[in-house]
Amino acid sequence: MNAPATTRVTASNADRYLSRQPGQKAGLLPRQDPLRWPGRPDGPLDEAACKRFERDGFLVLPGLFSSAEVARLLDATARLQQDFHGGCDERAVLEPDSGSLRSVFQVQLLHPQLERLFRELRLLDAAQQLLGSEVYLHQTRVNYKPGFRGREFSWHSDFETWHVEDGMPAMRALSCAISLTDNMEQNGPLLLVPGSQRHFIQCAGQTPADHYRQSLRRQEYGVPDPTLITRLVSEGGLRSIIGPAGGVVLFDCNTLHGSNSNISPFARTNIFAVYNSVDNRLREPYCGLPPRPDFIANRSQTDVLREFGPA
Repeated sequence: MNAPATTRVTASNADRYLSRQPGQKAGLLPRQDPLRWPGRPDGPLDEAACKRFERDGFLVLPGLFSSAEVARLLDATARLQQDFHGGCDERAVLEPDSGSLRSVFQVQLLHPQLERLFRELRLLDAAQQLLGSEVYLHQTRVNYKPGFRGREFSWHSDFETWHVEDGMPAMRALSCAISLTDNMEQNGPLLLVPGSQRHFIQCAGQTPADHYRQSLRRQEYGVPDPTLITRLVSEGGLRSIIGPAGGVVLFDCNTLHGSNSNISPFARTNIFAVYNSVDNRLREPYCGLPPRPDFIANRSQTDVLREFGPA
């Protein structure tokens, strides 16, 4: 499969979302893209659900997967955890201090159960409805947060990183987080800031070469200024996504989020799929550096996703 051609930044496709530029300070810019993209009004989500997604920047779908499906998926992620223990592959990311497995990327290529999962119509149709087009997988990963050792994920907007470091031109992607274990207040659940998707958060500092080698373990560049986080939380509040295994949360690529460390005995395992519109394929990174590897930002397998079979 041939890789799609990249597009150089010119006057006609100038950067609308400047961040991490020389001498630039932290700040907020208004979103210049739709909150829900037109083009596919029909789908599994009713109008009330779509409006909640527009308002908050995320949508919680409890109990989307059965206990039997969750058990099969948890077995698949446990196999990956065993296979990638110790960071034997660049797709495996270790915790910065304990050396425990933090994440495994590009998991649709590592286990057939996970490949089927990301083509599941319960996920695929909802992503296409909100993004207004057919989609492909920009990124997949499993995030492990073992009891006592699972570290935090710093506050960030995915789009800021995907735009600056990967060349994603528009806010036309969303993440789908599937909980395979109970997500509780005690084990470091996903934290989201409602309404933050309406603002692009500009970050200070220039991106170092091969930044992903450090940022996937502990992010320093692309982390919003605390005063801006405080402002957005004061305006929109703070929501922790808790609930039994099998729930799903869809969240806009520009929604501010993070999570706390897990100092409880209860492990937390979540699978993430990032669906990007086929009309929003990556260009050259806006930071001027070479593209990140394909396992983080997919450039080579951007065919439209089709249904594969039940999870």
